[in-house]
Amino acid sequence: MTETIDDMIAFDLRDRGIRDERVLAAFRRVDRRNFVPQMDVHRAYDDRALILSHGQTISQPYMVALMTQALELKGTERVLEIGTGSGFQCGILSCLAREVCTVERIEYLATTAEDRLLALGFTNIRFKLGDGSMGWPEHAPYDRVIVTAACPAIPKALEEQLAEGGILVAPVGPPEGQNLIIERKRDGKLNRVQGGECIFVKLVGSQGYGQTDS
Repeated sequence: MTETIDDMIAFDLRDRGIRDERVLAAFRRVDRRNFVPQMDVHRAYDDRALILSHGQTISQPYMVALMTQALELKGTERVLEIGTGSGFQCGILSCLAREVCTVERIEYLATTAEDRLLALGFTNIRFKLGDGSMGWPEHAPYDRVIVTAACPAIPKALEEQLAEGGILVAPVGPPEGQNLIIERKRDGKLNRVQGGECIFVKLVGSQGYGQTDS
């Protein structure tokens, strides 16, 4: 069991290839203890996903850091996050970008994450309850898009809302295991590379998985 933030950053993040110092600093500012269920506070700094309500999870710290680092945030970007969940990833993004627009389909998670993040002083976040697979077209285009749930394929709506020169990061594949996909939009075309294997809960929505898909 990892006992401190410094241990988590040193051994689970830095030693595994997370080199962006801004990302590492954000992990110090956004204490994961504030986002995990009370019964799991003693596991807050472990490099593992933890169960939330409604069958959802808070991702392992390394995967949050890996996806965040892949976004190459400099501080001027508007970011679209699909899947607010506990709000932990959203808090990390809030430290690194100009504005975060986050979409969550489960009302309980959406409202509790919003309350939590506002109470912690994060003021550059917009919250929406809805179908994340359709994005949030009212605030498009986005410099960065991050999807924190498994997609059968990257939703076309999200690719269309990505700005020229932007980066989109999403886990793509069947529920039993996905590949992390990183797309860059250049001259209106999407160039794709793989970022490694991962496992996320399903992205449920009109351009994601259906409620009964396995």
